Amino acid sequence: MRKVLCILTTGFLALVGAETSFAQDMTFFITSDGPGNGGDLGGIEGADALCQSLAEDAGAGDKTWAAYLGTEVEGGRGADARGRIGDGPWHNAAGVLIAEDIDQLHLGPNIVRSTALDENGDRVFGRGDPVNRHDILTGVMADGTAFFPDDADHTCNNWTSSDEGSASLGHFDRQGGGNTSWNAAHGSRSCSQADLAATGGDGLLYCFATD
Repeated sequence: MRKVLCILTTGFLALVGAETSFAQDMTFFITSDGPGNGGDLGGIEGADALCQSLAEDAGAGDKTWAAYLGTEVEGGRGADARGRIGDGPWHNAAGVLIAEDIDQLHLGPNIVRSTALDENGDRVFGRGDPVNRHDILTGVMADGTAFFPDDADHTCNNWTSSDEGSASLGHFDRQGGGNTSWNAAHGSRSCSQADLAATGGDGLLYCFATD
């Protein structure tokens, strides 16, 4: 009996160790949930804090995490998402390589339905699933840079609006709307939670470890 218990305990500890190792190696995830307030993330700082909090809950809080988001400023260009997330490489919670560096991330990333996992290693629902959540908030163009100044809103008023405005969205599953871009597929109808959900989103974010 003791021998059986020892084997079971050893197996359990090995499994826990493997899960912990994956969490420690994880440097990319899609948030399992958004704040639930449309495009109002509490500003870009609030988005970063959400990434950090979810990573900590998943056992990867020893890294510094940043949301893949751009910003806008009046009369100029805001922050680029690509400049906020470190140099790579990035792996998902299963240890699968997403991209070696910034260039690969924007030219040919391994972000598809099977690799776009949340912080717990679970697959995020996309097009064709019971609930479509494939629209990811980004606020940037396809190369990861901020939009040029214009009269349009691409960042839900720098991630503080849950009503008027719009946000640039990506499709993690590379499906829908004739645009398969992971980070710049289309704009949202508005910044409300209801409108984000209506087009196949839920206010989710990409999170990257910067170190």
